[in-house]
Amino acid sequence: MRYGIAALLSVVIGSGQADALSPDSPGIRMLEEIQTVITELAEQAKPSVVNLFPITGTSRLREGPGERTPNTSGSGSGLIVDSDGHIVTNNHVIGDANEIEVRFSDKTRLIAHVVGKDPDTDLAVLKVTTDRPLPSARFGDSAGVKVGQWVLAVGNPFGLDRTVTLGVVSGIGRENINLSRYENFIQTDASINPGNSGGPLFNLRGEVIGINTAIINFAQGIGFAIPSNMAKQVIEQLLAKGKVVRGWLGVGIQPLTAELAKQFGVAEGEGVLVNEVFEKDPAALAGIKPGDVIVRIDGAVVDSPNKLSRLIATLAPGATSKIEVVRDLKRVTIAVPLTERRDAAGLASLPHQEEKAGGRLGLDLQDVTAALAERFKLRDSKGVLIAKVESNSLAQAEGLREGDLIKEVNRLEVSSVGEFTSALARSRRGDTLLLRVLRETRAFYVVLKSSD
Repeated sequence: MRYGIAALLSVVIGSGQADALSPDSPGIRMLEEIQTVITELAEQAKPSVVNLFPITGTSRLREGPGERTPNTSGSGSGLIVDSDGHIVTNNHVIGDANEIEVRFSDKTRLIAHVVGKDPDTDLAVLKVTTDRPLPSARFGDSAGVKVGQWVLAVGNPFGLDRTVTLGVVSGIGRENINLSRYENFIQTDASINPGNSGGPLFNLRGEVIGINTAIINFAQGIGFAIPSNMAKQVIEQLLAKGKVVRGWLGVGIQPLTAELAKQFGVAEGEGVLVNEVFEKDPAALAGIKPGDVIVRIDGAVVDSPNKLSRLIATLAPGATSKIEVVRDLKRVTIAVPLTERRDAAGLASLPHQEEKAGGRLGLDLQDVTAALAERFKLRDSKGVLIAKVESNSLAQAEGLREGDLIKEVNRLEVSSVGEFTSALARSRRGDTLLLRVLRETRAFYVVLKSSD
């Protein structure tokens, strides 16, 4: 907000005017009105924000000074979400603690227990028992958040109780930050520091539009908040069930590069590519196939793997989702009854064998036998094993590795080095080869040019 305030001052006061700094000037009156809105918002917001200190080991809340330092490791912020004493915060704030000391704006302290946690969104819900109604915040609709709008962050940075910072929304829909499984962050330049985690991000109406969750340590003015709509869904499930249950489609996916998009007849970034369909899971039972490009889920546009995962995760097991795919240049809508999400399978070890084949691509290949599949813990014995990838080759440039299992060449299955060689022989130098590859427990597509 540093530059925003300066720009606002320039506009409302006006440069070069003799009466610009007069207390009765229109510009000063306008700024004072804005200032009043912000100060009233801060006073309204602060009582619903609490400071949290996880209790570890045998330590308990003690009366009297000095039992905790303000910068206790793991301390953070929380938001009272109802008058009954439920509090939302970040999962990483409470860690493995079962009890958390809660410090309120009126200086009272209570012990909260954990109602439920959701590491996938980095949210947790706590509960304190009290004989009085607590001041709670109201949630707004994060779908209406706009870049440039003013926001207020409240929290406990470095133990400084109920610190208020003003800023703007710098970006929305931020993902691939690698902070949690489901990312759709609001980015803000309102100062967020260690200790702000779990605190609220308010709009000027006093509505919570996000839960502050992280900063980029090496950058100034870059903080992230979990959108309120995502937080509300998680809170409701944690209160009702103590855990979050999400829908499961049962596919492996990858983003569409320009080369892959051309192969599958779509625009770059239009949808995500299905590279694997898990047996007996919803997608397989409904007829989704490897090579399908998912472009919409229940009418919502899918433009990244993260977006697809988030959309499916918002649906409950048992719900039927309409999945629109591009298959062989045609658009098909498939109804898929979802099941409950399960954890991904563990990683398999990589094999390392050497036998020469497919040389012009920089690959040494080997047939997969039952013994090799068992030895290298391959979950699938059908395909062609990459025994070696030559340095500075086409295959290495596209990220292929020793131990990868080639399942298809140009959409045709291959189960031996001979079949791979035949497929390669049918292509001319300069043609592209579309390979479907299985690595450990995940499949993906890659495009290679058949040339030296």
